Amino acid sequence: MVKQFTEDTDTDGSEPSIMRNRRIFGVNRTVFVLGIVSFLTDVSSEMLIPIVPQFLKFIIGTSTLSIGLIEGIAESTASVLRVWAGYLADKFGRPKLLTVLGYGLSALSKPLYLFAGAWPDVLGIRFADRFGKGIRSAPRDVLIADAADESERGRAFGLHRAMDTAGAALGPLIILVIVWLLVGRAAPEALGTHNRSIYHVIFIAASVPALLGWVVLAVFVPERMHGIGNTDLPHIKLSGLDKRFRLFLATVTLFAIGNSSDAFLVLRARSAPIGMGFLTFLWVYVVFNTISAVVSLKSGIVSDRIGRRPLIIAGWLVFSVVYFAMARITTPLGVWIWFTIYGVYYGLTEGILRAYAIDLAPERLRGTAVGAYYTFTGAALLPASVIAGFLWNKIGPSAPFYYGAATSLAATILFAILVKQRPENGVSAIHPE
Repeated sequence: MVKQFTEDTDTDGSEPSIMRNRRIFGVNRTVFVLGIVSFLTDVSSEMLIPIVPQFLKFIIGTSTLSIGLIEGIAESTASVLRVWAGYLADKFGRPKLLTVLGYGLSALSKPLYLFAGAWPDVLGIRFADRFGKGIRSAPRDVLIADAADESERGRAFGLHRAMDTAGAALGPLIILVIVWLLVGRAAPEALGTHNRSIYHVIFIAASVPALLGWVVLAVFVPERMHGIGNTDLPHIKLSGLDKRFRLFLATVTLFAIGNSSDAFLVLRARSAPIGMGFLTFLWVYVVFNTISAVVSLKSGIVSDRIGRRPLIIAGWLVFSVVYFAMARITTPLGVWIWFTIYGVYYGLTEGILRAYAIDLAPERLRGTAVGAYYTFTGAALLPASVIAGFLWNKIGPSAPFYYGAATSLAATILFAILVKQRPENGVSAIHPE
């Protein structure tokens, strides 16, 4: 193992030029391998996203408000840690080490669902899982940014997001296969308390790809050490990032305050008056993730040509329209239409926002910048999810979606007016916006 690392890396721990020039599907080999890691991890995670809310509601008997609290705390935990992880990646120049630790913690937490008997147990598991995500996300994005040429940064992040989302599309299909194998093709549309064993099988199956992804990361992604011995070490201060970045951060945080956990979309589809069946919703989820993967790949390439801002604005407008529609729909057909379109929003924004955060930051602060983006937007998920749960309980299932539509529209307008691309950095140096 030591011999292989020595042969595959330069003396500073980074990839040698021959490895950096090896390309797969138009991107650096490291970017592609990190895509494989995210693919496997998201197969695991997305098997659980449509399952855990139902496990909480139908098996444990958790209230909607408590589900919102669980999701808000879990996601906010990840977000608070991301800026620190990014800062540490910048300071010590060891992004892979932090990435391995984060993916490992998330992978090891997933089998613990087998022992959950009350909602605080699930809260603890989600906390551990998201703690791992908080450690890994910003350092992983530093690895991607370091491996990709600046002129192809959008393509790299777009492909990574596409592979991540392809895993998300496969996850629900695996659930369908598990249910069919256990109870046959005449499987019930809703999993009830008498089917608790099916949840357990899904939890076990979801643990396998997470562990595989961790192994692939540890073995096949080299550490890209840099900044060692640098006396000008970064500080965890937003003052080191210019006004453009701070305005960007403010507008994406406002958007996030209206963007509650997707668990509420799942519950909206499954609850009255829509009452979409469990297996039917899984097919919707597969289509949603497939659309997102295709759009992610294309949007990353396009953003290298025309800039990130137009795609972010378009994606946020799609989000606002979808949330407004989700507030009003009453039939499963409406879920099919609008949840599918929701995949366009994800494809237009998820990878592009990360690339844009790095565009706006100096190279020595890439980890801190993308970590700050993750932290501020993710921390907003706690109030966003708690507000959504409160509105659902006090006003009705439509209220959280009206709220999200209005907030996202306001954020889009402010982003379009206030946030500009740094002219000397990123694609706008070639293609001014």
